[in-house]
Amino acid sequence: MIYDIAVVGGGIVGLATTRELKLRFPALRVAGVEKEDAFNQHQTGRNSGVIHSGIYYKPGSFKAKLCVEGRKLAWAYCDQKGIDYKQVGKLIVATDESELGRLHDLWERGQQNGVEGLEMLDAAGIAQREPHCRGIKAIFSPVTGIVDWGLVSRTYADDAKAAGADFYLGYEVTDIKRRGGVTVLETPRGEIQATYVITCGGLYSDKLAKMTGGARDPKIVPFRGDYLILRPEKSYLVKGNIYPVPDPEFPFLGVHFTPRMNGEIWLGPNAVLAFAREGYSFFDINPPELWDALTYPGFFKLATKYWQIGFGEMYRDLVRSAYVKALQRYIPELQPEDCLAGPAGVRAQAMAADGSLVDDFVFEGSEGVVHVRNAPSPAATSSLAIGKYIVADAEKRFDLGRATVSA
Repeated sequence: MIYDIAVVGGGIVGLATTRELKLRFPALRVAGVEKEDAFNQHQTGRNSGVIHSGIYYKPGSFKAKLCVEGRKLAWAYCDQKGIDYKQVGKLIVATDESELGRLHDLWERGQQNGVEGLEMLDAAGIAQREPHCRGIKAIFSPVTGIVDWGLVSRTYADDAKAAGADFYLGYEVTDIKRRGGVTVLETPRGEIQATYVITCGGLYSDKLAKMTGGARDPKIVPFRGDYLILRPEKSYLVKGNIYPVPDPEFPFLGVHFTPRMNGEIWLGPNAVLAFAREGYSFFDINPPELWDALTYPGFFKLATKYWQIGFGEMYRDLVRSAYVKALQRYIPELQPEDCLAGPAGVRAQAMAADGSLVDDFVFEGSEGVVHVRNAPSPAATSSLAIGKYIVADAEKRFDLGRATVSA
């Protein structure tokens, strides 16, 4: 069979896109293609489970628009499907006078992005919301929540299947070729053919784009984040999400406190270079992938600029007490013995050749193909909105209306 369109990637963005294609164009023959034997084995299945408000992102950016839209769509979707979620809220806490300017800038961003209900709190207000948290000022976001994004995305897959989509699990795409007006996905288990293809490859998004002659940049450099888990008897220390004020001197957000739907509270993550694109521990090493990251000019420039911060992150990765010290800035009474080893995830960080981290979603197209080149957090929150955007873009690029008529 030659499908009308195939979507590569079985994470939350790929599944949201597959679902949206079938809902918008029921007559299209749609295939979802995933290299693992199950959905959500990487970023989607290992994220923190936060429903983001949209406060962090540059006004007018894809992230700002799609996160706010996607959050509202996610609420409605979970209500419709009976999926539990909690509006636990979030405190973004300044612990030092030097952070107050950045906190004010974040407040302004939130207002411009249309984030509802934001409050600016003083130290007493912080203590009222989070009795064990210490800070001098904070933004409270009441619309930040938590949900099991793995469950949400599997429900997307169920919707797509019910609408007639076919899924190919365990089919790793090793090449993409355009042949006689058909896009051919080559896999070790045989070819999958489709008139058009959309790739949502996460950690391998740049490699998939390269198969069709896409630009080298942005390049994916994997960063591992290790979490700690608060011991259950210490769960009283944290009520909702507690986050730091983003530091422009550090390319990642920093450690935070995240309640989970199962009752756990995750602490972290840190951010260190992963030694493999799917390197979930210090000992997971893929020499070709590690060499690929280390020899990329952008990574060398980033590492040179932030070597002290990078060394500190690596030290905290190896020394539990140092990790907890970073967390004590917000919860002073937290102790190393209060923390258990937790899971790890790998962030598909898109990077430019000048060493800058790509700070927005990136979409790229060529003949018969659309690539999602960068979709990190808040991609889960934004997933339904991203799916709508991608399908609308594909409709124009591929003239899907005409394809539907001929199907």
